[in-house]
Amino acid sequence: MLNERQDEVVRAITDDGSFRVVALRTTDTVKAIVAAQRVKGDEARWLGELVTGTIMVRETMAPDLRVQGVLQSAVGRDALIADSHPDGGARALVQRTRGGTLVLGDGAVLQVTRTLPRGSAHKGVVRITGSGGVSASLMAYLQESEQVASAIAVCTVMDGDEVVAAGGYLVQLLPELGEGQLAVMTARLEDFPPMSTFLKDDATTPQTLLAELLYLMPYTVVGSGAVRYQCRCDSQRLRATLSTLPPAELESLIAEGKDLEIECDYCHVEYRFPVSELKTLLAVD
Repeated sequence: MLNERQDEVVRAITDDGSFRVVALRTTDTVKAIVAAQRVKGDEARWLGELVTGTIMVRETMAPDLRVQGVLQSAVGRDALIADSHPDGGARALVQRTRGGTLVLGDGAVLQVTRTLPRGSAHKGVVRITGSGGVSASLMAYLQESEQVASAIAVCTVMDGDEVVAAGGYLVQLLPELGEGQLAVMTARLEDFPPMSTFLKDDATTPQTLLAELLYLMPYTVVGSGAVRYQCRCDSQRLRATLSTLPPAELESLIAEGKDLEIECDYCHVEYRFPVSELKTLLAVD
């Protein structure tokens, strides 16, 4: 298993300008997210891989922007949602319908959204085909929506229902790529061990994974940063949201005569607003 105590992402570019490579460890982040969402089995594995992949897309395409990845089930309206922020914080959400089951494969959809500086959004959607899983879906998204050819491997190693390790890599082809370099990398990736093999090895770090991918290829590390689980909820944000409610809605809540309880869907922390505070918000409004 990756033995760095802190989750981390490392970005590098080969000195000849052929490849951009991102390697990352997300073990602790995924463990915390899976625990917060109370998921097990395939849902936990897919959620972990979506979180890792969303971080990876942000790091390679939009390091300074928020990126959200959504996996929509092939059946029903169940979905997995992952958020990655420029400060390294990540969180995720499982949306379930009553009696619903998340199904990946033919008919499922991957949607990736980048939030642009002025609040607008760049959105790309691809349909999932076959059984390539999250890795293949991310490659299809980059190819179809961003016109970027990449090789991606994301993985969540499970022991029963417990997350053991998580991480992945991305190799992006750059404009300076020549036929010789492409042939070398193609052969290397064809023989490259599964990502799970590296995740189970205590000696593996994002840096050693990078060195394996770019063996005998001179490269320069161009960036790195910590990754962590971080929910964005807090009482001040919820209070600000409540203050935007129409007076009639606030009056209705006050008339019920009991504290307003709100639970965050991402982290399940519960916030309580007493009637006196609701009356204050109404008076300010």
